[in-house]
Amino acid sequence: MKKTIFGKTGLSVSRIAFGGIPIMRLSTPEAVRVVKEALDLGINFIDTATGYADSQVKIGEAISGLPRKGLVLASKSMANDKKTILEHIDNSLKQMKTAYLDIYQLHNVSSQEKFDAVFAKDGAFEGLMLAVKQGKIRFPGFSAHVMSFAVKMLKTDKFFSVQVPYNFIDRQAEAEVLPLAKKLNAGIIAMKPLGGGMLDDANLCFKFLFKDAGIIPDPGIEKPGQMKEIVSIFNKAESLTEAELAEIEKIKKETSGNWCHRCDYCQPCEQGIGISTVLLVRSFIKRMNAEKAIAMVNEVVQKVENCTGCGACKKRCPYGLDIPKLLKENRLVWKEYVKKTCGDRP
Repeated sequence: MKKTIFGKTGLSVSRIAFGGIPIMRLSTPEAVRVVKEALDLGINFIDTATGYADSQVKIGEAISGLPRKGLVLASKSMANDKKTILEHIDNSLKQMKTAYLDIYQLHNVSSQEKFDAVFAKDGAFEGLMLAVKQGKIRFPGFSAHVMSFAVKMLKTDKFFSVQVPYNFIDRQAEAEVLPLAKKLNAGIIAMKPLGGGMLDDANLCFKFLFKDAGIIPDPGIEKPGQMKEIVSIFNKAESLTEAELAEIEKIKKETSGNWCHRCDYCQPCEQGIGISTVLLVRSFIKRMNAEKAIAMVNEVVQKVENCTGCGACKKRCPYGLDIPKLLKENRLVWKEYVKKTCGDRP
């Protein structure tokens, strides 16, 4: 696996990172196997977060006993204040069984309220800087889901890395974030390279991303062989063909206006609706057999009947989706699907 220098950190990182979200769903032995397979393929950049359940613990188990030099470990915290983020950093070090983390990120700074809180007196940024002085972390970074705040964070010129959603559907970062990050020589991590699971064609997704050597995608891996497939796409070093570019345009048109990123910042719903699950029913229909899809989704979709249309979810969505409208639309799609496949109704 080829490596590149990760911005002004000077760190030598693999052109692909390992995203730590999906291993939450695996047993520890399964997770360790998946992480080790990625390491064996030459992946040396692992990115996770304190909020990803026991992801840090499983990564710690996978890297236990390996030479620390050459590994690039990153985590992040949703904490707003100094005290909490320092506690999170210590917990990350303990769980990942390491004396230091290369990159530690303020997690999802995507609102003015969050921005003000992390930079306030005794805010999370102060804690981040103290941890740098203590040698617990080497470089501060941040993630954001709203591009205007990613730009605002970059303009402080206090961070060595930025992590934003970027794939061939979600290209908002191209307008300002990517050019500014490159100008400032900040490392760039592309979260959701597969659209949070909504894009099926790994070949299209990674050929699109690999064309820019300054961007490190961090796909979430949960099955043996998945990272091998992605590495194989990278190693072929092929450009997108005209047919593939046409396919991308077709997919973009099909998903326009209803693209849920599964970030769940719309939650909690007072009516208990699992919003992201409902907005992904087309994916369940497409990728699963009827029996499995109905078992997983039917009960969740039925709760859409409880929607009051209050709009709280719409206000919280960092992508501006009209969630109440999309809930109703997806509810109808689901009803038609169930009727067609088994004659039942949710």
